[in-house]
Amino acid sequence: MRIRRLHDWQVTPAEARAIQTALGPRVELKPLPDCMGLVAGADVSVGRERELVFAAVLVFRFPALDVIEEAVACQPASFPYVPGLLSFREGPALVAAFRKLKRTPDLVIFDGQGLAHPRRLGLACHMGLWLGLPTIGCAKSRLIGEYCDPGPHRGEESPLRDGGEQIGVVLRTRDRVRPVYVSPGHLCDFASSAQAILDCCRGFRLPEPTRQAHAVVERLCREHPATRR
Repeated sequence: MRIRRLHDWQVTPAEARAIQTALGPRVELKPLPDCMGLVAGADVSVGRERELVFAAVLVFRFPALDVIEEAVACQPASFPYVPGLLSFREGPALVAAFRKLKRTPDLVIFDGQGLAHPRRLGLACHMGLWLGLPTIGCAKSRLIGEYCDPGPHRGEESPLRDGGEQIGVVLRTRDRVRPVYVSPGHLCDFASSAQAILDCCRGFRLPEPTRQAHAVVERLCREHPATRR
């Protein structure tokens, strides 16, 4: 898979914030295409001992959601842990994994934020610009924003807002189970992002692409010699 290079990853936190501010206006919100044949899920885990970053990307045939390709990567962490700048810590390993793919997905779901970010450039937005693909952030917890609890049933939602601006959707994916925080990454919008997440859920709180990518990356981290105790 060919990927554009937008900037250097080895930067200072101040430079990283400036890059986010510059890239934010390039994020484009638009409805997802009606026909999506391939959906990917991506997740990252960081080893505790040696500061290794493990990334996994799984490609699924949609809507059946059977896995047809998997790519993984492991790299030393080259950026410190700084809230709001996690894409600079996780991005290099993700890009390395995406470059190994033989197929190009029509949509990528990330375990993380999209627009729901202080500078409107969470992981899904950042990676969407690098990949040039539609991307969605689906997070287990809120980074910023305010909302009212959605109704108790699957599919019910409420807007996530920051200073009056909508930055995401708080979505119930299972009846009476904690909601997830969905925000557009790039080349998608709020409505189609929420619908795509619902379409990718198969009885669990999290969408199948990121749920399975998480299992793969956790196994990689657990089994790597440098992270064993």
